[in-house]
Amino acid sequence: MKKLPIIIGIFVAAVFLLLSAIFIVDEREKALVLQFGQVRLVKEDPGIAFRIPFIQEVVKYDDRILSLDIAPLEVNFKDKRRLQVDAFARYRISDVVRFRQAVGTGGIRTADERLANNLNAALLEVLGQVDSGAVLSDDRIELMARIRDEAIAKSINLGIEVIDVRIKRAELPEQNLTATFDRMNAEREREARDERARGSEAAQRVRAQADRTAIETVSIAQRDANIIRGEADAERNAIFAEAYGRDPEFFEFYRSLAAYENALRGNNSSMVLSPNGEFFNYFVSPNGRPAAE
Repeated sequence: MKKLPIIIGIFVAAVFLLLSAIFIVDEREKALVLQFGQVRLVKEDPGIAFRIPFIQEVVKYDDRILSLDIAPLEVNFKDKRRLQVDAFARYRISDVVRFRQAVGTGGIRTADERLANNLNAALLEVLGQVDSGAVLSDDRIELMARIRDEAIAKSINLGIEVIDVRIKRAELPEQNLTATFDRMNAEREREARDERARGSEAAQRVRAQADRTAIETVSIAQRDANIIRGEADAERNAIFAEAYGRDPEFFEFYRSLAAYENALRGNNSSMVLSPNGEFFNYFVSPNGRPAAE
């Protein structure tokens, strides 16, 4: 009976040592077994693995695709324009042993810092060889592929694989936005003034052309009216002449009536004439002859 506690203690210790020696790696991880800082085992497949308790330690790394947002970077382009470029990258740990050797105990945080430096260098190198308009054109895809390839070449010693690099935006630095906006506003105002000036000039030409056309139309109409009026007067005079030739007395009578009408026109017309005057010949005689004395 005295040996029973010892046996139980030994059993508990054995179970504890066994549990301490077992570790599990799932499908989202890669694991390294380290002994005094040296890699003794690489576990990349999911499942159960063993280590020596108290002597060996297990370090696990994420085997999924990781994302890294790069701080906005000011880039000088080939056309001397300066833009603020915002980008991000996606990567995964491809060689866990080299990754451990490169970053040490810093892990993902140190890897992100070093990868960010490599990506900044790749951005400056690639974008510095093109004009700023290339970032906003169809060449953007090719530029991102070149940046990715440069980042892969610079990060190969980190044990990581850069899968993709994307430029999220490219815009003017904050201190240049106001000046650029003012310059663009001034240019638009100048263009508006030019357009208004050209519009006023075109309107003046149209008005001048319309005035000239109106004057020409009125002149032609007046000329035609004068011609028609003259022809009508000539025809009227011819009719009068023919009528006078046929019956001079009737013509004299008609002219006397016209004279009466013109002389007595109006509401307040007053005339003082001698009743024996020639004006009243047709009032005293049908043929317009003076009355016999």
